[in-house]
Amino acid sequence: MSVRAWPGHLPLVTLARLYIGGVFVVASWHKIASPHAFALDVATYDILPLWLVNLTALVLPWLELLAGAMLVLGLRARAGALLTSGMMVVFLVALTVALARGLDVSCGCFASQSTGDPISWRTLGRDAAWLALSLYVLTLDRRSWGIDWLLDRRFARVAP
Repeated sequence: MSVRAWPGHLPLVTLARLYIGGVFVVASWHKIASPHAFALDVATYDILPLWLVNLTALVLPWLELLAGAMLVLGLRARAGALLTSGMMVVFLVALTVALARGLDVSCGCFASQSTGDPISWRTLGRDAAWLALSLYVLTLDRRSWGIDWLLDRRFARVAP
């Protein structure tokens, strides 16, 4: 029996989609509210050229919000999962480089440096688990409950 044929798949993939989408929506809030603080978090990783730090701090939170909302609403969820998966890969690379270099920096995930959220190998494990959930949704979600599911049902009834 394939994973999609398993009766528990639909609620499981829906919960995974809602969870990872919620994580991204919540993670975007402080970054949108305080782009300056988030720019400092990005800069402390010392990976991006300085000219790219502010652009990243302004664009990334809105991309997180968009991808998270797509997942929570079930609106083009696989596209949202592609975005979250891509971002998680970038986050994992940045974390790995920072940890390998021995940097003592804030994750910047849910809070800025001022409130503390230091990176650790646990952070890396957590983000790897989130990547796995995002990939699960990306590869196996074929219309879990959400807006797309409702639209498909509505248009299926109207079609001749």
